[in-house]
Amino acid sequence: MGCWRIYPRPPRRARCTRQNDCRLQRTADALLRGVEETLKPAALSHTQYNALRILRGAGLKGLACREVADRMLTRDPDITRLLDRLEARGLVTRSRERLDRRVITVRITEKGLKLLEKLDQPILELHWRQLRHLGARRLRSLMSLLDLVRGGQRLGGK
Repeated sequence: MGCWRIYPRPPRRARCTRQNDCRLQRTADALLRGVEETLKPAALSHTQYNALRILRGAGLKGLACREVADRMLTRDPDITRLLDRLEARGLVTRSRERLDRRVITVRITEKGLKLLEKLDQPILELHWRQLRHLGARRLRSLMSLLDLVRGGQRLGGK
C-alpha cells in the first residue's frame, strides 16, 4: 500500500506552493553561500556585513540599535551580540545618547568603512556572476515577483 493511500494526496495548488517554497529556499541558500564565501577572508558573517552596510548608509549620525535591527535583511534576535562582535573588532562604536540615556547609537568606524570598501567590488562581481544569465528584463520581473511575495507576507499571507 502506497503512502498516498494512508495520507491523502494534497491538492495540486498545495503541492505547487510547497514546490515553490522549496525552490525559493534552495535558491536563497545557494546565493547566500556565495556571499558567505566572499566574506570569509574578511572574517565577516552575512549578518555582520549587512549591519555594516546599514551603518554606512546611516552616515555620521549613526542609528539606534533598534533601528539597525529593524533594517536587517534577516531577523537577528540578538543584535546586541552581533554589535558586540563588530565593536570588539573596531568596526563600529556605540555611545549612549545624552538626551535619552536608554538609546544607544551605533556608528561605523573608519576601519569598518575601509573593510566595506574592500568588499564592495568582490560582492558586486559575485552578484553579477550569480544573476547575469537572467538578463535585464527577467531580472526586473524576478524583483517584481519577489516584492509581491514579500508584500503578501506583510498582509498575513492572504
